[in-house]
Amino acid sequence: MSAAAAAATAAVGSGKELANPPSDGISNLRFSNHSNNLLVSSWDKTVRLYEADANVLKGEFVHPGAVLDCCFHDDSSGFSAGADHTVRRLVFSSAKEDVLGRHDGPVRCVEYSYAAGQVITGSWDKTVKCWDPRGVSGPERTLVGTYTQPERVYSMSLVGNRLVVATAGRHVNIYDLRNMSQPEQKRDSSLKYQTRCVRCFPNGTGYALSSVEGRVSMEFFDLSESAQSKKYAFKCHRKSEAGRDTVYPVNAIAFHPIYGTFATGGCDGFVNVWDGTNKKRLYQYSKYASSIAALSFSKDGHLLAVASSYTYEEGEKSHEPDSIFIRTVNEVEVKPKPKALTAPQ
Repeated sequence: MSAAAAAATAAVGSGKELANPPSDGISNLRFSNHSNNLLVSSWDKTVRLYEADANVLKGEFVHPGAVLDCCFHDDSSGFSAGADHTVRRLVFSSAKEDVLGRHDGPVRCVEYSYAAGQVITGSWDKTVKCWDPRGVSGPERTLVGTYTQPERVYSMSLVGNRLVVATAGRHVNIYDLRNMSQPEQKRDSSLKYQTRCVRCFPNGTGYALSSVEGRVSMEFFDLSESAQSKKYAFKCHRKSEAGRDTVYPVNAIAFHPIYGTFATGGCDGFVNVWDGTNKKRLYQYSKYASSIAALSFSKDGHLLAVASSYTYEEGEKSHEPDSIFIRTVNEVEVKPKPKALTAPQ
C-alpha cells in the first residue's frame, strides 16, 4: 500500500477519551454483552466500570495487587484475575466483592461462560480452573475442576462450549467445556514466536492467534483436510525504513460481532481492521500515542474501545499517560467489501 493510500485510509482523530483512566498499564477492557458499559482492569490494582456513552466512571474496586484481566457476568457485575493469585467476583451495584478462589501463581486470564454458567481462569501456575460462581459456602465449594496445562497460560478465548487456551512454549489446547477431562485437541502455534493473544471467531469455526513478532495466524477447529487448507498467517504491525524491518508485538485482537472482521492492536500504536476471509486490510486508524494494549467492540459493533497504554516492551522508560478511547465505528471501516465479479469472456 502506498503512503498516500495508507494516509487516506487512516481515520481522523483517536475517538472520545474516557475521563478518570487507570494510572498504570491497562491489562484488558471489555464491553458488556447487554449495554455500552465497559469493564477495565489495570496494573494500578483497580477494576473500573465505565458507562462509555456518558463518559462516566460508575464504580471501582481496588485489589491488593495488579489486576491482569477482567470480564463481565452481567451488566453490573464481573470477575477479576489478580497478580495476587486471586479470582474475585465484583458486584458494582452493591460495591460488594468476594473471593471465588485462588491459584498458586498470578491469574492471567478470566472468562465467564454463559453456556456452562462457569468462570474459567488461566494462571502462570500452569493450570486452568473452572469455578461455579453460585457456590456461596467459600472458595472450596466453588471450584469445579483444575486442569493442568503444558506451560503458563498467556491468553484464553471462548465461543459457545469451546475454550481455547494459549500458553508459553507456543502450545494451544482446545477444550469442550462439557468434558474438560482432557483437551479435544492439542496443537502448537503456527507462529514461530511467543503467543500474545488468542480470540475465537464469532461463528465458532476457529480462532486468530497473534505473536510478539508482528504476525497473526487464522486457525480452524475442523481437522479435515479441506478446512485445514484454509489456515494461513500474515504479517502486520511492522515498519520498513531504509531497508530495515522493525517488528512489533500484536497485543490485541477483537472481532466485530456483526461482520466477523477483526481489529488488531500493536506496540506500534496502530489499530488495523482486517477482512480475514478475503485476506485484506480494510482500515488503519491514525496512530495512538502509545502501544495498543487491548481492544473491544461493543455488542452492536458501533463502538470500539481502544486502550493506548505502554506495555513495557522496551522496559522501564518515560511514556505517554495511559488512556482509553471510544471510537464510533463507521460501516466502511469494518464491513467486508464485495469481491469484484469478473465479466464473462
